[in-house]
Amino acid sequence: MILTPIPRDRLGAALDRFAARLDDSAARAAFAPIRATAPDRATGAAAERHRRQALAVARHFGVPVHPPGTRPGFNWDGTALDGATEAYVILHEVAHFVLAPPERRRLIDFGLGPGPDTRERTAAEQAAVVPLIERESDEAEASLLGILWEAALGQPALASFLDQNWLEGLERSAAAHFSDVFASLQRRGLSETALPLVGPTPP
Repeated sequence: MILTPIPRDRLGAALDRFAARLDDSAARAAFAPIRATAPDRATGAAAERHRRQALAVARHFGVPVHPPGTRPGFNWDGTALDGATEAYVILHEVAHFVLAPPERRRLIDFGLGPGPDTRERTAAEQAAVVPLIERESDEAEASLLGILWEAALGQPALASFLDQNWLEGLERSAAAHFSDVFASLQRRGLSETALPLVGPTPP
């Protein structure tokens, strides 16, 4: 959910202001391909193609995926990923998998508590082990990593950038927050992991 919607006719100017506030050259370089993508979600055949690409990313990182027809109550139930959701959700959950230490990969929703799409919310909250303030940091890193993968795959990363509120606080802290989270991914050696994943959509 976008906390402060930006009218479409003002979006370009808002993105210009955001880019101008990125003091770090690496952060500016990371933002450029995000901005170059579409601000709207794909639909129809394009959305399905993107979903298959996202599942290929999951396979690349060794993330188990539930077979078609399974309807788990969580995007990640501690054993496998719900592959019947949108591409950007899959990429976000794969990012959580990559970021999580091995012990949290065995927990519902990675021990972070329920996400926006979690249906069995009570069970997810009971499985939470990460303090609230640390959840915010983990969510920010997973959000940005998933968005970087979307951009590398030519998917509508800008739509996720907007939906996940990276422009919130545009005149204050948004650009610094983006730079800080990107720097954290760089320190973890994850900022460039998008690049080798671009390839043909699997059948």
